[in-house]
Amino acid sequence: MTSLLQILLLVLDIARWIVLAHVIMSWLINFQVLNLRQPLVYRIWEALQSTLNPIYVRMRKFIPVTGGIDFAPLVLLFAIIAVRIVVFNNFR
Repeated sequence: MTSLLQILLLVLDIARWIVLAHVIMSWLINFQVLNLRQPLVYRIWEALQSTLNPIYVRMRKFIPVTGGIDFAPLVLLFAIIAVRIVVFNNFR
């Protein structure tokens, strides 16, 4: 049981880092620190977009529209952290 718990916590940690990487990369692209014309940057961005956009689209249905600030990554990050806390406290 401990091994399954550790694997689940590892998956949740990886998901958290993927969301954080997406948020930071979006900031760097918007502030023109990173350029999407660079092939490596474009491939990483497309991989993150294709991974997270289906989740964000579902979440945006329930999150109220704000004037240009997307709260979907923040809500997803909080959800991942909450699930990690619940799993860690209830299954050890």
